[in-house]
Amino acid sequence: MRASPLAAALPALAVATALLSGMVGDPSRRAIQPPSPVSFGEIRLSTGVWIRYAEQGDPAGEPMILLHGLSDSWFSWSRVLPLFPSGWRVYALDQRGHGDSDKPATGYAARDLAADVVAFLDAKAIRRATVVGHSMGGIVAQHVAALAPERVSRLVLVATAGGLREMNGAAEFEQAVMALADPVPEAFAREFQESTIHRPLPRAFVDRTVVESLKLPARVWHTLTAELMASPPAEVPAARFPILMYWGTKDAVFSREAEDRLQARLPRARLVVYPETGHAVHWERPEPFVEELAAFVSVARR
Repeated sequence: MRASPLAAALPALAVATALLSGMVGDPSRRAIQPPSPVSFGEIRLSTGVWIRYAEQGDPAGEPMILLHGLSDSWFSWSRVLPLFPSGWRVYALDQRGHGDSDKPATGYAARDLAADVVAFLDAKAIRRATVVGHSMGGIVAQHVAALAPERVSRLVLVATAGGLREMNGAAEFEQAVMALADPVPEAFAREFQESTIHRPLPRAFVDRTVVESLKLPARVWHTLTAELMASPPAEVPAARFPILMYWGTKDAVFSREAEDRLQARLPRARLVVYPETGHAVHWERPEPFVEELAAFVSVARR
């Protein structure tokens, strides 16, 4: 992709910010093991878009794809990446329209975003991977599983539902998004991000999530929200692979009823509930999140 000198310098700064914002002032961050260094790449997919991604871990290790939520980027995973086992090969994508990836005019239905993920697996010659999705990313992950179940070894769904229409206040949210114009107000992006948080987080981390949200022009907010609201639930072949779900009791985006409906559609899924935790379990409970994920991957591998 086309990169300015400033953009070329950002990866090192991003890594430093990710590590510091995830660790300073947070006594829960007792590292499971020394973190693998994060590197960054970009690749043109067969679906026609350039995708920016972060990667870390053993190139021959357990493949894992991380899919962020609405208006987030790879940075959404920065609080857990330092805790992941170095034996995992982890790819955190900036999905189309987000972060530093392409922002085309079309292609924002859940099935389109899922097709990008499958194309990424193809481009990286990954036969099967654990697919982890948060919120919108969880919706996309379900569509990946429906589109190419043979490419999914495990499915991990974090604070998500069958579709965006199931979010609390969906109509009001859609109306607010459709009223956006460029430049998207920082106040809107900050209110959106902070409304998902229950437990206090480092200010530097929250500020960075706002910066990432502001990378979406108004037209992407509009099209993405409209397409995802209209996307029907994926027909996930739940018997094909193990499924893990996370949810926090203070999730302001998706209710417990939405989680129960999703679990009923995925009879093999195991739901892990964290008390006094908001919409992004991996932000607010990074160490328990990784411990649960590591145990799931280990057991599911046997």
